[in-house]
Parts: sequence; structure tokens; C-alpha cells
Amino acid sequence: MRSALSAAIANHAPPVPEFPDTEARLKYLRWMGVMIFRLRRSKPDYDTRREFLQTVWYESRRAGLDVSLVLGLIQVESAFRKFAVSPVGARGYMQVMPFWTRVIGDGDAARLFHMQTNLRFGCVILRHYLDRERGDLFLALGRYNGSRGKAAYPDAVFAAQRNWLFNGV
Repeated sequence: MRSALSAAIANHAPPVPEFPDTEARLKYLRWMGVMIFRLRRSKPDYDTRREFLQTVWYESRRAGLDVSLVLGLIQVESAFRKFAVSPVGARGYMQVMPFWTRVIGDGDAARLFHMQTNLRFGCVILRHYLDRERGDLFLALGRYNGSRGKAAYPDAVFAAQRNWLFNGV
């Protein structure tokens, strides 16, 4: 398990979108236009929003996760604050616990404040829990938060996810 998770975070490919066809590229650009508008209150700077959304999209897809779910989780965990630190020490956008850097990373917990590193760790960890729970998103979110079996956290993420759904129009 440790080597599989380590391999999942080791690829340092930049978050550059690649598309199989023009329609997929156009759908991404429509998504980006809508999300940039929706995120403006949390991230006022346009370039920061664009880079953040591009990275969330890339890391979500890389981990096989729905991007609206990841955005909902980030909203609940950190309210889109890059330098958020929880009372128990979780860090960054996806509130990754520092022990994960020792388990599957290089041990440098300060890197959890780097946007792509934090998003990659968070997505890989959530994917791991989703696989471990055989696709049960409710239980996987509970594991991610440390509240497995309790409804408050998964329900909050599901509610926040609705803010980030995109119908492709």
C-alpha cells in the first residue's frame, strides 16, 4: 500500500490539460469559465483562480475523482485557504495531516502548503480511502476526515459539492 501511494504522489508532471478531442477541450474551457466566476469571492485574483482551478481539475482527474467533489471537500476543509491549519495540524487546501508526508512523501510537511503538492496528496488519499471502502463515498469521506460512520462531514461535503456542479452548457 505504501509503495502504491508513494508512486501516486511521485509523478511531478505539471498540471497541463490534455484533451482527446476538440469537444473535450471546449467542455473544459466552458467549465473553467463558469468556475472562475464562482470562485471569485474566495480567490479575488484572476490568475490565482485560474491556476488553482487548473490544478484541481488536473489532480482530480489524475486520481479518478469528480472535480466537483474535490472542490466541495476543499470548501469544507479550508474554505479555499492555502495556508489553513486545523487545530490538529492538518494543512493546506485539503487539510492533509503531516504524517502523510512521512508515510508516502519525503517527510517535508512544509510542502503541504504548496498548492499542487497539497492537492495531489489530498486527491491520492481520498482515492485510497474510496478504494478501501469499495466505492462507498460516504465512508471514504468519513475516513478522510477521521469521522467514519458519522454523517455530519460527508453531508457537508455533499452539500458543498452542489456549489461546484457543472452541467456542461
